[in-house]
Amino acid sequence: MLDDFNILLENIGRTMKEILDFFTGHLKRVDKILPAICIIITAFDMFLVNSMYETGYIPQGVVRTQFIAAILGILASFVISFIDYKFIAKLWYIYAPVAVISQLLVWSPIGVQRDDDVAWIQIGGKNGITIQPSEILKFVFIITLALHISKLGDKLNSLPHLLLVCAHGLFPTALIIAQGDAGSALVFLFIFIVMLFMGGVSWKYIIVAVAAIPPVIYVAWNYVMKDHHRLRFLILFDEELQNEEILNIYYQQNQGKIGLGSGQLTGMGFDPETLTLDIPEVYNDFVFSYIGMTMGFIGCMAVVIALAVLCLKLLSNASGASDPFGRLICVGVFALVLFHCIINIGMVLSVVPVIGIPLPFISTGGTAMIMMHACMGLVLSVSAHKEKAKHMFYEE
Repeated sequence: MLDDFNILLENIGRTMKEILDFFTGHLKRVDKILPAICIIITAFDMFLVNSMYETGYIPQGVVRTQFIAAILGILASFVISFIDYKFIAKLWYIYAPVAVISQLLVWSPIGVQRDDDVAWIQIGGKNGITIQPSEILKFVFIITLALHISKLGDKLNSLPHLLLVCAHGLFPTALIIAQGDAGSALVFLFIFIVMLFMGGVSWKYIIVAVAAIPPVIYVAWNYVMKDHHRLRFLILFDEELQNEEILNIYYQQNQGKIGLGSGQLTGMGFDPETLTLDIPEVYNDFVFSYIGMTMGFIGCMAVVIALAVLCLKLLSNASGASDPFGRLICVGVFALVLFHCIINIGMVLSVVPVIGIPLPFISTGGTAMIMMHACMGLVLSVSAHKEKAKHMFYEE
């Protein structure tokens, strides 16, 4: 009996040692710079969101939601980094339909409409949680499109295969457009274009696509876009329209520019008595205005540099990937972050129209925060599983 107990203890000890060795080995392999950058930016966001609460711009519930989402996102990134990205891809038939069905639920009774689009679902009634399915779909889209393109290899430039890839890319884009979220639809389209280009699509198809841009823009402008959509573009370049629409379509961008410039070099600080400017969605789409208002040009440049370093690190991870699939995942996440940064800051600077694109890791939004960290987990998985070895849930 005592011998059996000793054997059991030895087996438990051996198992614990194997688990410890696995975790230690993973920590040695995984990229440490990328999560450090993301955590630093997220910590800055926590400080920023808390200051918005103290200055009266947001209720305490938003702070709580953002904090919980940040913790869950970091944990998700850590867990995903342990799982081999090839194994994650093998399960696409499970999570891809779930992501699409979740997206379709925005038209169900649990769908939530805000402004002119239906992009959220409410789980648990009025006191439940609100989820934005398009953020989950971005994560799934990067994996499935990277898998699709990498599996084709040289066959990508065969017209039937290329058409199927285009259908793969345009399906979620059309789905998001149908729900009225043009901003998120453009994110999917940009990711698709960048990944297709990096996947090795022939220049002859690129030339054809470029040649098709003018007629597509003409059709979209005259027959697809509504009057208020066109006005969002026109008002950026017409001062008379800006003056006429200052209390309507251009109000948000005008207030955002005022807030951005009011901080000048070092900002006005976080005194509630001085921060009285009304900026719609200052905690989300126009958070960059709040940074400029409170921390000035120096604060804005610090954020831009941090996000630029993040983008460069993603490209670095892409170049270091050991296979086309891993490389395309990193490129897809890079395209996601880059587009969000350019469009969000461009909205505040009034160089692009307002289309509802949040600033990565900084704008409020629980689903966006969690899934952005989850995307980073994918990139970490690519960097951690480059060598042939026994990995979690997967063996090469």
